Amino acid sequence: MRTVVFDVDDTIYDQQQPFRNAINAVFPDVKPEDMHALYIRFRFHSDETFPKVMSDEWTLDYMRYYRIDESLKDLSYPTVSQEAGLTFQKTYEDELDNIVMHPEVKKVLDFLKDKQIPMGIITNGPTDHQYKKVKQLRLEDWIPTDNIIISQSTGFQKPEKEIFDLAAKEFKMDAEHTLYVGDSFENDICGATNGGWKSLWFNHRLRAIPANVAPTHLKEVTSFDALFPAIQSLFS
Repeated sequence: MRTVVFDVDDTIYDQQQPFRNAINAVFPDVKPEDMHALYIRFRFHSDETFPKVMSDEWTLDYMRYYRIDESLKDLSYPTVSQEAGLTFQKTYEDELDNIVMHPEVKKVLDFLKDKQIPMGIITNGPTDHQYKKVKQLRLEDWIPTDNIIISQSTGFQKPEKEIFDLAAKEFKMDAEHTLYVGDSFENDICGATNGGWKSLWFNHRLRAIPANVAPTHLKEVTSFDALFPAIQSLFS
């Protein structure tokens, strides 16, 4: 491997913490033991519905309401009003103002920077929302702005081949020798495969591989503590 590109959400930082804080504030009846499953459903509905925003079929506000309402219903909680859904979104965004890079990820980025390994970012989501996270996490201390791609600004999104092709071109990286690191098997691992990239599945949520899908990643890492040794082994 000669270059490495990262996902952001639930890869660079623990996305479940701001989600948990917002749920506790707005929907206090959600049981603690349901929080992880609710978060997984929330990520599922986010990935499933954002294409409708990209195609102008849905507004961003409606998508954000729908994903939390459907996630709660998936766990047999009552449907919520659109007002409550958008209150949750506002609270969640406020919590995202406090996100911090996981220390093990910082160790990885410092190691790669010291070795002068070119790095990049591909993240799905609304441009302003995702770039705010980039700034909050200070990712530009390690990764040049020109090497950061946010899906809404491109018209493509993971796992589409086009966004990986665009990144390889814009970042001046050779796909065959580029590693993509992300937590979503469908978006990150399948997407990297679509683009002809290698991948590391950062499966710290211990998700199962989808049925009838062959694994294509070089490595699977199941905890933040195991991430640095895995990257070190590929780039030493």
